[in-house]
Amino acid sequence: MLRLTLDMDDVLANTHERLVEIILNDFATTLNEDDLNSKALRELLHPKQLSKLHKIIDTPGFFADIKVKEGAEETVYKLSRFYDLFVATACMEFPNSFKDKFDWLHKYFPFIPWTNIVFCGYKSIIQSDYLIDDHVRNLVAFKGEGILFTAPHNLKDTSYKRVSNWKEVSELFLHAV
Repeated sequence: MLRLTLDMDDVLANTHERLVEIILNDFATTLNEDDLNSKALRELLHPKQLSKLHKIIDTPGFFADIKVKEGAEETVYKLSRFYDLFVATACMEFPNSFKDKFDWLHKYFPFIPWTNIVFCGYKSIIQSDYLIDDHVRNLVAFKGEGILFTAPHNLKDTSYKRVSNWKEVSELFLHAV
């Protein structure tokens, strides 16, 4: 059975959408939603705003109520029937995220056993046939086939096969099975 590894933030979870909500509601900014979805937040925000955002992200509870990407629950369940499925999430930068992320995954993807959830820093340690991730840096050192999940911070990258939603993931991984 082929092994398929999925990233959590901005692949399974709509983390960027949550960050945009916070910026629009709690920050003094002239940016609008379209601006905030046009490129990486680190390119748009002042360093002090980025620092404030990082503190918010590292607050216990931040990851607890992030919305699931549309179509993810159904598609991941189907994938779990045909692939050895793992979730790998880089959460070392925000150590308070561990419990929230684990509980979130259990709530929305209860069919993924705890043994198949990997909390890590760099994903170069992942041994898998495929990795679906929104960060190119995680795909560069990956030894299997990397699939880039579209997010505002990777819109200009053309070096990897790309999917933009869970319908496209389904077409790519379930069409032939």
